[in-house]
Amino acid sequence: MTELHLWLRHEVRPTERRTPITPSDARRLVESGVTLTVEDSPQRIFPIQEYEAVGARVAPAGSWVSAPQDAVVLGLKELPDEPAELTHRHIFFGHAYKQQPGAGELLRRFAAGGGALLDLEYLVDEHGRRLAAFGYWAGYLGAALAVLQHRGRLVAPLTPIAKAELDELLQPAPGDEEFTSLVIGALGRSGRGARDALRAAGLAPTCWDLPETRDLDRRALLDHDAMVNCVLATTPVPPFVREADVDDPTRRLRTLSDVTCDVGSPLNVLPVYDRTTEWDDPVRRLHKEPPLDLIAIDNLPSLLPGESSTDFSGQLLPLLLDFETGGPWARALDRFHETSRELGIAEGESRNV
Repeated sequence: MTELHLWLRHEVRPTERRTPITPSDARRLVESGVTLTVEDSPQRIFPIQEYEAVGARVAPAGSWVSAPQDAVVLGLKELPDEPAELTHRHIFFGHAYKQQPGAGELLRRFAAGGGALLDLEYLVDEHGRRLAAFGYWAGYLGAALAVLQHRGRLVAPLTPIAKAELDELLQPAPGDEEFTSLVIGALGRSGRGARDALRAAGLAPTCWDLPETRDLDRRALLDHDAMVNCVLATTPVPPFVREADVDDPTRRLRTLSDVTCDVGSPLNVLPVYDRTTEWDDPVRRLHKEPPLDLIAIDNLPSLLPGESSTDFSGQLLPLLLDFETGGPWARALDRFHETSRELGIAEGESRNV
């Protein structure tokens, strides 16, 4: 492989406990000749000492801004607002290709500094299938929180947990015989996770995918107690839930768990809310009577940081070992340039901050 200097950064979001590379996979990278620098991060699920023990270099949190120019900065969630000019290649979930709020500003920072975004969401094979994703655990958590909310057992603030502990909380409870749940996007990664969580709770969910959403039975949707949305739309589709549905006095639906969290995007299939929910306030009441509660947390897998990080790191490792050999990385770079051009952003463009 081409000599690679990978720089694993600290996550600025306080609730982000995951990592894209576990210590055991860090060992594989180092043994393969990758120079690996890991920033100290007390919130990361794996302590810095475990990375140092396998041969990684240690750096202070946030020091990626002065990393060598050839270093590739690896993270998961959003970058801090500074610096205004991004000079490195960055690998993370940028959420910048579907007209989300702040997308243009982020891409202009790359244009101003000459850097590039290699978006993990667009790291795909030749058929467009994603190669590394947290989807299963996002779906699992999204459905689990919906169940706990329905049972009146969802306690804020949320804190990270292990799967065995979560499954203990999900054990069937009195009254569940009447609880009906719906998973939309049931055949994808997130949908599979949602189905498994509901089954762990002793529930038999209704499962919809493309055939059921092409000609949506809105009455059937609203006749469920809880709905878990796992659809990541790539082209515009009619909304699954509309404002009129929220106001419908005959609606049975009481809990809406949006795993996808495409809020602000024109591709959002649940345009009935304008901001996500957070760990310290995970549920928002969208309608008073009949009640409708929303759960829309955009880093759900961080609540199961050990399991989700191990799963994701295992998917990402072989791609990092083949970094810059073309294929998925070339496609990710092409997508970055294509979207920048669509927004009229030219390389080297100045940006007023």
